Amino acid sequence: MGDFMPETKVGAVFQYFQRPGVAAVRITDGVLKKGEKIHIIGNTTDFTQTVDSMQVQHQEVAEAKAGDEIGVKVSDRVRPHDVVYKIG
Repeated sequence: MGDFMPETKVGAVFQYFQRPGVAAVRITDGVLKKGEKIHIIGNTTDFTQTVDSMQVQHQEVAEAKAGDEIGVKVSDRVRPHDVVYKIG
């Protein structure tokens, strides 16, 4: 049990851009910061990754809060309504 990291919901995917592999995410709860780990889960989606790049209206940002709509570079395909959890 020592390596269990709690996960908290931070938002949901509302669009996916195949090129360049970016998820449009609406932040619904709390704050998401660059460098944090996220877990994206949906019907056919389930992967974790670090947030390396985050943009609001094509401007690179270090953090996003509830109400923001951000673009996150993702390592795998995501789908609308996939839920984004922050790990830790």
